[in-house]
Amino acid sequence: MSLRRSLPALVGAVALTLGLPVAASATAHAPTAVVNPCGFYETGSDAFYNHCTGDGSNVVIKVEVRMAPDYERCVGPGRSWLGSASKIQGAHYTGRTC
Repeated sequence: MSLRRSLPALVGAVALTLGLPVAASATAHAPTAVVNPCGFYETGSDAFYNHCTGDGSNVVIKVEVRMAPDYERCVGPGRSWLGSASKIQGAHYTGRTC
C-alpha cells in the first residue's frame, strides 16, 4: 500500500480513537440533564420541581394550579413531585428560603 493511501487511513483511525472517549463522556452526562432539569418540568403525566443546589438549602416555590388557587411550597434539594401535569401549570422560585 502506498503512503498516499495509508496516511489518511492512519489519521482517520487516530482521530476516531481520540474522539470516541470525548464523545462517550459528553453523551453520558446529557441524559441526566434532560431527564432532571433544574426548576419546573413535566413528564407525560406528572409535574416536578427540581431544586438544584450545592449547599443543601430549602427554598419556597410558587406552584401555579389550573382552575384552583396557586400556593407556595417549601422544597428541599432534588426533585419534588407537584402533582398531575394536567393540573399543574408551572412553578418558580420565589427568592426566599425556608
